[in-house]
Amino acid sequence: MNRFFISCALCIFVGVTIGRLTSDKNLMKPLGTSPVQAAPASPWENQPAVSPQLTSEEQTNVRVYEQSNPSVVNISTRTVQIDHIWRLQREAEGSGSGAILDKSGRIITNYHVVEDARDIDVTLSSNKTYPAKLVGHDKVQDIAVLQIDAPPEELYPIAMGRSDNLRVGQRVYVLGNPFSWDGTLTTGIISSLNRNLPSREEGHEMESLIQTDAAMNPGNSGGPLLDSGSRMIGMCVAIASKTGQNSGVGFGIPIDRIKRIVPELVEHGRIVHADIGITHVMETETGLVIARMTPNGPADQSGLQGFRRVVSRRRRGAVVYETETIDRSHADRILAVDGAPMRSGVQFRDKIWEYRPGDVIQVTISRDGTQMDIPVTLGSN
Repeated sequence: MNRFFISCALCIFVGVTIGRLTSDKNLMKPLGTSPVQAAPASPWENQPAVSPQLTSEEQTNVRVYEQSNPSVVNISTRTVQIDHIWRLQREAEGSGSGAILDKSGRIITNYHVVEDARDIDVTLSSNKTYPAKLVGHDKVQDIAVLQIDAPPEELYPIAMGRSDNLRVGQRVYVLGNPFSWDGTLTTGIISSLNRNLPSREEGHEMESLIQTDAAMNPGNSGGPLLDSGSRMIGMCVAIASKTGQNSGVGFGIPIDRIKRIVPELVEHGRIVHADIGITHVMETETGLVIARMTPNGPADQSGLQGFRRVVSRRRRGAVVYETETIDRSHADRILAVDGAPMRSGVQFRDKIWEYRPGDVIQVTISRDGTQMDIPVTLGSN
């Protein structure tokens, strides 16, 4: 019994002691405070870092951008414009895109991006800027080649593809600097092929262009049109829009055409066209009448005949009068070139430009009611 009372007394003593200690700690706290409670954890805290799960399409988009963006440049220009009313000069600025061709610093772009520019600057993806000079251009095809003096290790040439095997519906990418926002990627598909647009050179057309719905806006001009393999298959050149901004219809110059033209621009500064030596024709329903030829030119040397100048003389006493007339009946009528019918002067010129200087073509003509083929060795312009 004594042990029982002793155990109870010890339990009471321990309980009272613990209660006093607890009470003393609470008394030491400032009035009006309550025990501090741990703040609930935010839902985004303590979350492990997880790489984004990209779809296969997104992975392709990222790969195309990362592989191609170092090859795309921003082109800035400054021009001097004349106010013809007040005869004042003012400076204007423009911008466009381009792609690096090789380690020597050649850049491909549209000619309209740098046309009439007084100063041209090229900014690389590294944000380094270099002055550029115009090496060569062709206004009809709207292609220009620039040259910058940059270290080879800073230059990443664009991968070249091909455009003879493109398919409508194929995924394409546009990479450039719309509204001067560099490194912008847009995507779409090839909407159509073999579209023709009027050239910036009057009387000419840009033929067989690539049509795409990938977004193009001012500043995209000269930038690359890429396939899913990060290869350049064309160069952005124009949009169809009533507002001057993207409407879902853009056009690119096929890369195969660029590959043919660029070497001539680098070597000669311009495209060297074949020349037949016929400067004027008159369009009729029965053929193209040769009106004027270059003396001793290819057509003249081959025996083709144009308008003939006839001089008549009359004497009145001691005075001799000369009268000049043009004999149009003497001229040949061009019917076809290598079997292709010719119906207009522009068509005839463009047909000749399909050949190279030194090529021999067969010109089908009508002379005095007789049809014949005349071989002509083309010269150069």
